Amino acid sequence: MLEARAHHQLKALLRQEGAARWPHHLTLSRLVARSLRRGDQTFVRLSAGRDPSWLVGLLVPLALSEAPVALVLSAALRQRLLHQELPRLKAVGLNLPCWEGEAAPAAARLWLLSPAELVTAWRRDELGERQLVLPEAEGLERALRQALGVVLETSHWEMLRRSLPAAEASLLALHERLSRRIFSHPSNPALQVALRPEEEAPLAQLLQLLDPLPDPWPRWLESQSPDWTGWATVDPQLLQWTLHRQPLEPLEVMAGLLRGRGTVLIGSELGVPGGSPWSAMAKKALGFDPQVTVRLSDPPLQDPLPIHAPQRQALPNSPDFGQHLLEHSRRLVLGQEGLTVVLIDDGPLRLDLISALAAEFGSRVDHQTTAPESNGVLCCSWDWWLAHQERLPLPGQIVVALLPIASLEDPLTAARVWALRQRGRDWFRELLLPEALSRMQRAVAGLRRSGGRLALLDGRVRRRSWGRQVLEALEPWVDLPRLMPR
Repeated sequence: MLEARAHHQLKALLRQEGAARWPHHLTLSRLVARSLRRGDQTFVRLSAGRDPSWLVGLLVPLALSEAPVALVLSAALRQRLLHQELPRLKAVGLNLPCWEGEAAPAAARLWLLSPAELVTAWRRDELGERQLVLPEAEGLERALRQALGVVLETSHWEMLRRSLPAAEASLLALHERLSRRIFSHPSNPALQVALRPEEEAPLAQLLQLLDPLPDPWPRWLESQSPDWTGWATVDPQLLQWTLHRQPLEPLEVMAGLLRGRGTVLIGSELGVPGGSPWSAMAKKALGFDPQVTVRLSDPPLQDPLPIHAPQRQALPNSPDFGQHLLEHSRRLVLGQEGLTVVLIDDGPLRLDLISALAAEFGSRVDHQTTAPESNGVLCCSWDWWLAHQERLPLPGQIVVALLPIASLEDPLTAARVWALRQRGRDWFRELLLPEALSRMQRAVAGLRRSGGRLALLDGRVRRRSWGRQVLEALEPWVDLPRLMPR
């Protein structure tokens, strides 16, 4: 039986390597093997921020199974698979043939896909009877939203104009009209300009009269729906702009993707305590109804996470918040022997803080670099840290300058919030707060392994009613009211 073979092979591999290992490797391997053999749906929930050492427990049954499978991986996990895990399997006599690309022959046993390639295969109905293995469920919704999105650059306008010379004058007039509207709107720090449906409507009406349209214009035309939103990104130096369209609920756009299909879903436990990576609505839309749901958590922590979150702190919208941030950051860095990571999404405020800290601590202070000094101060955005933290040494402390609550200045976030408000729902506690908590849990996971401390300098943690949910999401923790040199 596949479960027994996978258990035996993985146990032999781990015994041969002899290193300290995750305690749930064999359990994960048996669960995956069972799901592949039965062709049913399995949901495995891991601890938030779990490092990808668990991947070998997934790959051993895939190497032994004969079932056709599509494995969907992010770029980072794919690199680990190709350059670390495959040689590891080969060293013990296990071969895992991986077919890569947007199309795969029916005989290809394992088809390796990115989220964008999954969307392409789904649109072309090329998945067939393949089972799906989705190891990063907590990031899948965001990845699919980006993969489903449409981006129109200057080159696409030129391609459209050359393809339809009879409509060249009308296209030029519409492009000029959009340019005036986009550059007349005030942009946010990310140089994004939200577009109202009526601003894009004249272009959509013209394209409906033209045929055929070069790619990606047909997809842009199909996206003209209330369930999608559009915006432009501006390059003020070149006086150019790029159009974007993305769905508000990508899992609903891909409704039925998992219905009746064998699926292994692996995701971190995110959001409020006991939360799930996906809502019941998302599972229903995709057709995901797992026969088996298992939680494989890390062993209980011997020491709770030390958190420094003073009771009386400035709020982010107060005029003295920048000075408050600098003073507390300076105290946190003093006497710190290990790496300090300062997380803040506000670009101008982050650069001001970097300049002020560099004036005192010199070259120890860096901005979003993967080669910081051992006792350095690394200032970065939340997205950058989540994408690169596995390539960096474990920090001695993380300073949360601002909670990772999405800004309503972001057109996509504003559109998602507006859709919830139209339905009378609590958009902050249903959308912004859970997403912020999930990002924070993944961002601070390394502190639990390094024995470091966490500093929360956002005054809303102590002065807003929902601040207790932030602290609950970080359980277990211990209050660190006074700072001591480390």
